This record gives sequence, structure tokens and C-alpha cells, in this order.
Amino acid sequence: MKNVRRILILTACLVSLVMASMAQGAPPASCSNRTLNGDYAFRLSGEVFTQNGSIYRDGVAMTHFDGNGGLTQVDWVMANGVPVPGPLDQNGFHDNEMGSYNVYANCTGDAEIDFPIPPHGTSGAVIKLKFVIGNRGSALHTIVYSLTPPNTTQAVPANIHSDAVKASEGAATLQ
Repeated sequence: MKNVRRILILTACLVSLVMASMAQGAPPASCSNRTLNGDYAFRLSGEVFTQNGSIYRDGVAMTHFDGNGGLTQVDWVMANGVPVPGPLDQNGFHDNEMGSYNVYANCTGDAEIDFPIPPHGTSGAVIKLKFVIGNRGSALHTIVYSLTPPNTTQAVPANIHSDAVKASEGAATLQ
């Protein structure tokens, strides 16, 4: 009986040691540009601060990440309750938005979205953002750190954030 008890205790200790060493040796979560691959459905909101006051923004976007650092996007955005002007696709969404992104090993990253030049304009808007990836790549949380309006090179202060969920795997293109 003593021997059986000793064997059980020894076995339990060995199993505990093996599990502890496996947990310590497990690599931390690691991300790369490949972590973002496919379509993500975004909900965005916030405000842009101008010399004439604040402009409240609300909108949705569908962003396609190619897994290699490139992105395309369509969106529908309201500014103080009025649709934002710009070129529209056949579904009524702003299109031809393109950009790039970089994912770091710790599942953080940054991105830039370049908007098309408006009719008779000199430059399109540029949005730069920071993000964190959640739920093993199926959630994305962003905050804008630089917003340059169209037809200017000067960024304006903004407080805009967005949250997204993965809508589909790679292969689809948004153009």
C-alpha cells in the first residue's frame, strides 16, 4: 500500500513538472503581416478638430488585408450627420482607398490609408493609425494618430477610433 501511494505521488509530481516545463517553454503569441489576411468589417467613430470647431464622424468600412502589408478599403462615413462626399462604387460606398500596414511580433502595428484625390483637388486624404490585434487575428482595434485632409499637407487633430471583426478569409478583393 505504501509503495502504491508513493508511486501515485511520484507520478503526480512528474506530470506537474512536465506540464510546468512545457508551459514555460511555450512561445509567446507572435504576429506578422500574415496575421491580417482577409476582409475586416469596421465600425468607426470620433471627431476631427478644425479651426471652425469639431466635426463628428461615424461610419463603417470593409478593409481587405492581403497578408503582405497591403490593404484596400471601401467605407461609408457621416460628418455631423451628413454623408462625406467622394467617389462612390456601384453600392454607394466610397472606394479606391488603398494603403499599407505593418504588424509587429507582439500583435501591434500601424497602417496608412490613402484616399483618392477629389475632383479638381491636389491630394487625397491620408489617415495614419495604430492598432492592436485581438482574438488571434479575428479582431482589430485602431486609433487614428494623424489625419491629413484632402488638398492639404497639414495634419489636423483628431480623436477617431474603430473596432473590427474578421468577415472572411483572404482571396476577396475590394476594388
